[in-house]
Amino acid sequence: MNHSFFLSLSLSLLFVSVFSSDGADPLIRQVIDGDDARLGAEDHFSAFKIRFGKTYSSEAEHDYRFKVFNANLRRAKRHQNMDPSATHGVTRFSDLTPSEFRNSVLGLRRLRLPSDANKAPILPTDNLPNDFDWRDHGAVTPVKNQGSCGSCWSFSTNGALEGAHFLSTGELVSLSEQQLVDCDHECDPDEPGSCDSGCNGGLMNSAFEYILKSGGVMREKDYPYSGTDCGTCKFDKTKIAASVANFSVVSLDENQIAANLVKNGPLAVAINAVFMQTYIGGVSCPYICSKHLDHGVLLVGYGSDAYAPIRMKEKPYWIIKNSWGENWGENGYYKICRGRNICGVDSMVSTVAAVHTSTT
Repeated sequence: MNHSFFLSLSLSLLFVSVFSSDGADPLIRQVIDGDDARLGAEDHFSAFKIRFGKTYSSEAEHDYRFKVFNANLRRAKRHQNMDPSATHGVTRFSDLTPSEFRNSVLGLRRLRLPSDANKAPILPTDNLPNDFDWRDHGAVTPVKNQGSCGSCWSFSTNGALEGAHFLSTGELVSLSEQQLVDCDHECDPDEPGSCDSGCNGGLMNSAFEYILKSGGVMREKDYPYSGTDCGTCKFDKTKIAASVANFSVVSLDENQIAANLVKNGPLAVAINAVFMQTYIGGVSCPYICSKHLDHGVLLVGYGSDAYAPIRMKEKPYWIIKNSWGENWGENGYYKICRGRNICGVDSMVSTVAAVHTSTT
């Protein structure tokens, strides 16, 4: 799969630095279907609008979005220089400012876990497999899309519970993020403004607490996702599909994270998503990345790949399931290197166990 992905990637979206003869700002050359002609920002923007179905309400809005897009071309170039083992370029978020990007698709509500959070027990790490991916074992639902709603926390929460429910029952059930968006307003009394707040953000551990108190989560098909938080809570206890038995916080030690992943299923994690706005594929291992956590995702596996041709070494990475649809990243997934808590990926990791109940 990796070879075909990168072959397709090289034919469709290859970004390299080029400079105009008059010394103007660098552009990014986009090679489409083997055409390596130099393209300017206007050509890139036209292709971007067609590819992602972008339309704008006025000429003024169109011109503004073009300026933002042009700035993001340069930003993608900077990201490429800082993160050479991944490929960065044009994504569907390329007409959003960094602030708009944060407000529309991120949404981690809080930077720390409650002081009384349960700690996961220390697990043995001697016999961990070199590579592991819960997708290969049937514990991961298809990639979902949160839309323009800061509900990432609900997708991270449900992804972990979907995996735990699978381990407990053998059933893979897609759970309702909309239930969490509409009904979960769990708060930390010690931290003002930390309540789970629909499209305005939340925290995975608070959502686990809500599920524990409410009794469970409905199926996605019984409570479908709308991507808004304007509706009323429609939770029906008679249609609960999965329930939380307990949840806990995993140690920052990467071997403990891997051990918990293998034993307990996919893990809810937080990350700094700054490099994800321009990410196309490969293993992201930026030289510098803030550990300010702003996005909730799902850790489903780990592996290694010879992604650093200069050093010719295999580097370990985490496999992250995102909630921005399958047309982002590597079919909706993100690879980020292991070893140095890159972008804070090891800082806020939670595991959940499901009640052994059947939905059939």
